[in-house]
Amino acid sequence: MSAMSSEPPPPPQPPTHQASVGLLDTPRTRERSPSPLRGNVVPSPLPTRRTRTFSATVRASQGPVYKGVCKCFCRSKGHGFITPADGGPDIFLHISDVEGEYVPVEGDEVTYKMCSIPPKNEKLQAVEVVITHLAPGTKHETWSGHVVSS
Repeated sequence: MSAMSSEPPPPPQPPTHQASVGLLDTPRTRERSPSPLRGNVVPSPLPTRRTRTFSATVRASQGPVYKGVCKCFCRSKGHGFITPADGGPDIFLHISDVEGEYVPVEGDEVTYKMCSIPPKNEKLQAVEVVITHLAPGTKHETWSGHVVSS
């Protein structure tokens, strides 16, 4: 008669040689491939002058011209906001849509046209932004870095 045991077989044991034991003791780090975006902000889905479709550019160009005042603008971030002269919510402004030689600062009077922002086209952004009057008593910087007092 053969002896049959009702106990399950023992679970397999990991190898005990020195190389595998050393690997389990050290924390694993994943090598990452170099990425041009590492350390930077993820690209924005907002349409810039370069990424805007031709039809959206034509629609914006044919639209009415609005007046407003620059509420804020950050050159390093590349965007800011305009407060419309007729009231309403602030309008987003991207650096690629500023016309002329000066970087907008708070208080500058501007004219602009509007373009909807995909994907839902519920929000608007200012395009073809032109500074009409520099804010008095402020320093203005040109895109090349020259500073002018107004």
